[in-house]
Amino acid sequence: MSNIRVLLVDDHDMVRLGVRTYLMTEPDIEIVGEAGSGEEGVKRVSELGPDVVLMDLVMGGIDGVEATRRVLAERPQTKVLVLTSFLEDDKVLPALEAGASGYQLKTVLGEELATSIRKVHRGETVLEPQVAAKVVANLQKPKSPTPTAETLTEREMDVLRLIGRGMTNQQIGETLYIGIKTVKTHVSNILAKLGVEDRTQAAILAIRNGWVDAESKKG
Repeated sequence: MSNIRVLLVDDHDMVRLGVRTYLMTEPDIEIVGEAGSGEEGVKRVSELGPDVVLMDLVMGGIDGVEATRRVLAERPQTKVLVLTSFLEDDKVLPALEAGASGYQLKTVLGEELATSIRKVHRGETVLEPQVAAKVVANLQKPKSPTPTAETLTEREMDVLRLIGRGMTNQQIGETLYIGIKTVKTHVSNILAKLGVEDRTQAAILAIRNGWVDAESKKG
């Protein structure tokens, strides 16, 4: 059976040295390369094709979350095991959402780290206990209610239908005989109530949910 080929990505030389020194004692793990930044890590993955990437999260340039996303887009078969000092929700959840197969803290024992590398290589998910607790807590949070047409006023629905037809604010104002400032206010309220970032997303949501009828969609 061939060795597990590992790439180390961390912006601290001493961290890479310590991890490399221990993992070199493991007969089934081979360190094929190192990178000192997220950008370099993505490049090295493309060049070396490692089985597992040990990924730091907080680095200069692109962070570990974005690097993980790019690595897996470039090479989906590679597994990413996060190795970091951070336990905050804004680090943990985005890293897992980006596709990381595991999340370990830098306080992990060398033997445990080697075991985690073997597990993610086999396709298992490995989470440090405190991380697993955060994931469970996040899953148990009440979900935001799905936006419905009932949250909008009648006038806001009129504006949304015209957004769905691709009209500009000026065109909407002329159609409804209201000022452009009023249109902008309605659009802002619509985006806030539907929980979307822009009018394109609002239009897609309206069409998908049938809030824009067939005639409206024809324009």
